[in-house]
Amino acid sequence: MKIIALENLFLAWQEFSKGKTKKQDVQQFAFSLEDHIFQLHRELKDKTYTHQPYYAFFVRDPKLRHIHKATVRDRVLHHALFRLLYPLWDRQFIFDSYSCCVGKGTHKGVLRLRNFIRKATKNHTQLTYALKCDIQKFFDSIGHDMLKALVARRVQNTNVLWLIDQILDSFHTQDKESPPSPRLRKGVGIPLGNVISQLFANIYLHELDHFVKHTVKAKYYLRYCDDFVIVHQDKKYLAELSGIIQEFLQHHLHLSLHPKKVTIRKTTQGVDFLGYVILPHYIVLRTKTKRRIYKKIQQKMKNLNEEFISAEQYHQSVQSYLGVLKHCKGYKIKQSIIEITKMKKL
Repeated sequence: MKIIALENLFLAWQEFSKGKTKKQDVQQFAFSLEDHIFQLHRELKDKTYTHQPYYAFFVRDPKLRHIHKATVRDRVLHHALFRLLYPLWDRQFIFDSYSCCVGKGTHKGVLRLRNFIRKATKNHTQLTYALKCDIQKFFDSIGHDMLKALVARRVQNTNVLWLIDQILDSFHTQDKESPPSPRLRKGVGIPLGNVISQLFANIYLHELDHFVKHTVKAKYYLRYCDDFVIVHQDKKYLAELSGIIQEFLQHHLHLSLHPKKVTIRKTTQGVDFLGYVILPHYIVLRTKTKRRIYKKIQQKMKNLNEEFISAEQYHQSVQSYLGVLKHCKGYKIKQSIIEITKMKKL
């Protein structure tokens, strides 16, 4: 099926619009849905399509992130492209890549890391270390030319490559070190928040995955987006490995490890990963994550009392937070949330 086929575009709309039907821009698009989809199809067919500008804003989750939101029309196209590109790479990605992969996610990644630690420590009987790394300004540093070359290895259709060019060339990272008017770094960066950006990120870092698993042959390695962990019994080996990985990233992908986020710790001290801390015999919620949940529930309660949200929306939020606790030792936190919930005014 072609990416621009009407059937694929309508299916992409269905996937994109799930859970967003109350948003004003989505409602406006849905009001003249067929007209919008047919117009998008014509523009893609005639190659008159151009990606529209992004709406930029900041969110704190927990650190401040600069999000760039595409128009509904462009996000539908992102989904249409994702639907057909993802299967081409899904079989190529390593098993232990957990971001934006069907059947994976944060909870599966945490459980997999717990399993790695159990095996490496011989069921917690031997001293073992975990190397944790984070890539510095990852999304802002992805090179368009490199990414296009990686995509072209598996996509030979010139029309698809043209479309990918349109999407990539619609965004450039701002050089924040050139105040007061930041310059655009042409040909560098992809926006946070787009489903297609998540796939592009995995395609880019698949090169790192392949290097670590098949060249370095690190047995206990897993990655979630730009965060990754390697478990090994030899601390010196992990220290040397971090240098080898840094060199590979710089020379092959023009990326760097975050100097303040490269750590080597005994697994008995707990490994902090994806909002949880994996300890020898149980998993707990990271302290910052716990505080953030309390703060968000209190804000939701305030919104409920001031009638900005409905009781149903409030309870949905509470249930989602309780769902996070199902994957760790969180009985006391759960009881605290229930107590907070009892205090609300209905």
